[in-house]
Amino acid sequence: MASLLRPLLAVAALGAAVGALALPAHASNDRDFLKKALIADNSEIALGRIAQQRAAFQQTRDFGKMLTTDHAAAKTKALAVARDHGVPNTEALAPDARAEARKLERLRGPRFDREFARYMVKDHKDDIAEFEQQVRRGDRATAELARQTLPDLHRHLETAQALAR
Repeated sequence: MASLLRPLLAVAALGAAVGALALPAHASNDRDFLKKALIADNSEIALGRIAQQRAAFQQTRDFGKMLTTDHAAAKTKALAVARDHGVPNTEALAPDARAEARKLERLRGPRFDREFARYMVKDHKDDIAEFEQQVRRGDRATAELARQTLPDLHRHLETAQALAR
């Protein structure tokens, strides 16, 4: 009898383990979102600072300041949610943002402004898509953070699109 119970207990234990692994997947997605959001904020702050220093046109410098200010505020909000989800602060930049920073450092004048606007259009379209997905699929705290951040992301996209014209 004991030998018959062992396989059943093993199957039950395996089922419980799989169930336990499945439950935190949603939480893991929320933590991944928060880590990406913090890295995105760092990236926008860094690129915004470069634009403030190097842009040829005042509108581009102003946009750089807007990015720096808005993403610093967004990071403060994201950090509060991240702490509750066990996500540590980071100063890391996204790999594509690091590459863009290197590219921007080599550009001058209107070429800088065009490249900066081009990158910001693409980057903010990507960010908006991720934040909209988090609104639909995230837990209550991360969905609310995403919902609160989206108006600024849309404003940044509109500004970048205007500068790109």
